[in-house]
Amino acid sequence: MSEELASALARPFLGRVVEICIVTPDLKATLTGLVRSGIGPFKIFHFRPDTVSNQEIYGKPATFEIDVAFADVNSMVWEVMQPVSGHTVMQDFLDRTGQNGGIQHVAFDCSDINSATKDKQRPLLGDSVYTEAMERRKEFESRGFPLAQSGVWKGRKGICVFQFFDTTSAVNTCFETIVFSDDWEAPDGVEDFPPRTGI
Repeated sequence: MSEELASALARPFLGRVVEICIVTPDLKATLTGLVRSGIGPFKIFHFRPDTVSNQEIYGKPATFEIDVAFADVNSMVWEVMQPVSGHTVMQDFLDRTGQNGGIQHVAFDCSDINSATKDKQRPLLGDSVYTEAMERRKEFESRGFPLAQSGVWKGRKGICVFQFFDTTSAVNTCFETIVFSDDWEAPDGVEDFPPRTGI
């Protein structure tokens, strides 16, 4: 084993897989298939400039829109994304797969990184969310995986910083990390799937 690989294994940082994401050209069709297999229900959100600030793609300011659905199943989050407009790594993935889509990324909690989350006495609010995100970014980049896409999702309270890293050439999928502020409250979704009935 090379010294570089031995060093990487001696410094694990990815932590637990907390989310699996399917990218699709047809959000509702994919959600229907997942619900038929017992995964769901989902809440749908629009990631647009008014809901996601600080949008970047490959280190440059960007403007993108993505329809996103989330379902909590046991300790795992299932996410489905349909790119709507602008340059995104999700659209790049659809282009590479002939618009077929599939599992495009997995997200890690990066719990093993020596960072702000280790200090349980300090709430992860405001600037400390960005500090934590930057520490994770530095660790990915030190291993040769540059930032591919990022943004800051605004909650009803608090923020969520998400970062996608260019790991595709190395492992044929994208790795993501997500940092929520301790006061995070998810915004209202725009739609439930399957739709609620009798309410």
